[in-house]
Amino acid sequence: MSESKAPVAPPSKSVRNYTLAVLVAIYASSHIDRQIVSILAESIKQDLLLSDSQLGFLIGLSFALFYATLGIPIAILADRYSRRNIIAISVIIWSGMTALSGIASNFFQLALARIGVGIGEAGSSPPSHSMIADLFPLESRGAAMGVYAAGINIGVLIGFLVGGFIDEWYGWRMAFFIVGIPGIFLGLLLLFTIKEPARSL
Repeated sequence: MSESKAPVAPPSKSVRNYTLAVLVAIYASSHIDRQIVSILAESIKQDLLLSDSQLGFLIGLSFALFYATLGIPIAILADRYSRRNIIAISVIIWSGMTALSGIASNFFQLALARIGVGIGEAGSSPPSHSMIADLFPLESRGAAMGVYAAGINIGVLIGFLVGGFIDEWYGWRMAFFIVGIPGIFLGLLLLFTIKEPARSL
């Protein structure tokens, strides 16, 4: 006769809210890094002598192709392995690739960095949604998801304000460094301060 497992105590309200805050910050970071090429497009085009087609690839296809195709397999991995670790690795990858964009000297180097951003960001939302669903009870889950979704607008707002200002005063390369590097620390913060929540049945 097998022993039944003791029930896992639900996380406290402070733990839930802290985890949600970090996930929102990571989600906002993803949208800053996603939008930054659009904000810096004219400066990048002039400096690297890019065509409109090359610039369009950097803004759209280089990111979207890998972001869309890798989202499902990464979501499957999140069903089997630590969601916290997947998110942390993902944010470190896309933030690192964003920062590396600042040292690109030609179209191909920048395209590879943007592909890396797309690959990294594919690993953020599915495991984040799963974690929030397991952290919050049914009666407050919708509100938690709404707060998480606000990361989109926060990221877009910060991206346009900060990206445009830095580009004007310090150049487009510095803008990539400044918006990319903080995400690496967010990934480490998630990894070392947040526990993987128990999965609901």
